[in-house]
Amino acid sequence: MKRIVLGIEYDGSRFFGWQWQIKHRNIQHELQQALSKIAQHPITVQCAGRTDTGVHATEQVVHFDTTSVRSLEAWHRGTNTYLPDDVRVIWAQEAIGDFHARYSAIARFYRYVILNRNTSSALNRQTTWCPVVPLDAEKMHHAAQSLLGHHDFSSYRAQGCQSKSPLRTMYFIDVHREGEKVIIELSANAFLHHMVRNIAGVLIAIGSDKQPVSWTRELLDVKNRQLGGVTAPSDGLHLAGVYYPEHYGIAKNPIFNKLPADARRYD
Repeated sequence: MKRIVLGIEYDGSRFFGWQWQIKHRNIQHELQQALSKIAQHPITVQCAGRTDTGVHATEQVVHFDTTSVRSLEAWHRGTNTYLPDDVRVIWAQEAIGDFHARYSAIARFYRYVILNRNTSSALNRQTTWCPVVPLDAEKMHHAAQSLLGHHDFSSYRAQGCQSKSPLRTMYFIDVHREGEKVIIELSANAFLHHMVRNIAGVLIAIGSDKQPVSWTRELLDVKNRQLGGVTAPSDGLHLAGVYYPEHYGIAKNPIFNKLPADARRYD
């Protein structure tokens, strides 16, 4: 039995999220079907983090176990021949040691992309959100720094979130402007349901002068989702990377160089 690790890219706009469902199109089912054709036996994949309806990934990480002997090229390019055009395997490698796509991860990296102009995009309408209000990216960045560290993120979780604990550790969060786009980049040990989208909604309210810079901290302190901001749409959200201890040999996104030293203590 071998364990294979894959990096996956997908456009989530036509999917009802990652997780397998009977009645709705989902990424897990499409990937498992394609891999099963290569393996010639049923394959079940485990992912680093499940994404919701409409959420995209530039690098989701998954693993699966197989008794089939295939080249890495077959798991990579061969699988792509059976996938729809909105899902792609971008790399494949054999797992090292006790690697697990979810439980071995130290940090996840998300990017939320805002198109900051007075007209929405015909070309990027499914991968960005255009709230059609001027935003002060510097003010948003300043406000976001209150979220760094280990906190109770109850005010930033979905009311239906099933996580047992609202405690999470935010390693970095940056907001910057790239032309017409305002980009929110953030990494934590794990994320609560809708946490990134709720953070984006709060920061947009601050960047458009609807709320003060202090609002991010005030919401942390009250620990009450009902007092929080609007949940930003899924269109602008991208799972952009997963960080693992170095001994697993998973190439890391350079963005993870921003991780503090204590976050890498398992390397």
